[in-house]
Amino acid sequence: MSQVTDTIDVDAPISRVYNLWTQFESFPAFMHGVERIDQLSPTELHWKVKVGGVEREFDATITEQKPDERVAWRSTRGEEHAGVVTFHQLSPDQTRIAVQLDWKPEGFVEKAGAVLQVDDLQIKADLRRFKELAEEGGGSAHGWRGEVDRSPDATGG
Repeated sequence: MSQVTDTIDVDAPISRVYNLWTQFESFPAFMHGVERIDQLSPTELHWKVKVGGVEREFDATITEQKPDERVAWRSTRGEEHAGVVTFHQLSPDQTRIAVQLDWKPEGFVEKAGAVLQVDDLQIKADLRRFKELAEEGGGSAHGWRGEVDRSPDATGG
């Protein structure tokens, strides 16, 4: 398994940052390689991605979600991965986002990208685009604020 961790500070209130992050269908606006995300239910997502010319589709389940604190998920079909994003209020108008992604690279291109840390660079760039979107007031200020309690056997952080 490969892992990427990163953080970024965003000059916006935590509730706005969290709400923007939970609009999963808008991820293609800031995540390079994500072609589409369909939110099938509050906890079920279908992803279509294209990275390094390799197309993948997979399903993921949100395993834990607490407003203004964290969102965790794991794949249920297709590409093997899990992750967690946490939100930390630094001040009333500044939020730190921490991301941890774990996945199993498949094929030569993905394995080479993991070894060369291309994925780390991509996550940094995606977080910078998200920061710009949040600070410019882009996207809707509304997100799903429901909670998903982590089951004892859940993965994702």
